[in-house]
Amino acid sequence: MEKKINKRDNFNKKDINKNIFTSIGIPAHYSSKIVDDIILILISNLKLNKNIKIKNFGSFMLRKKNKRIGRNPKNNEIYKISERTVTTFKVSDALKLRINENASK
Repeated sequence: MEKKINKRDNFNKKDINKNIFTSIGIPAHYSSKIVDDIILILISNLKLNKNIKIKNFGSFMLRKKNKRIGRNPKNNEIYKISERTVTTFKVSDALKLRINENASK
């Protein structure tokens, strides 16, 4: 009988730090600083309304959403949703192929 797993096993920032310092051999605090700096660079460029394209990985893009009327499904209360800018991510075709190359086996 196959056991079902209810909890997601997420790969988080701490795991990225660990992989960097074990594969490259630099101290853990340096690998943590590298990851933090990369994230800050991404955020600062998105704040400047720049799209970010990482070859063979994907693109982070900004998208404007207009204001609209929303409804709470629990109590049917209607409210206004303000105009806002959201960040979207589109996976590159190369990454899609790499992820799915073992899916048919």
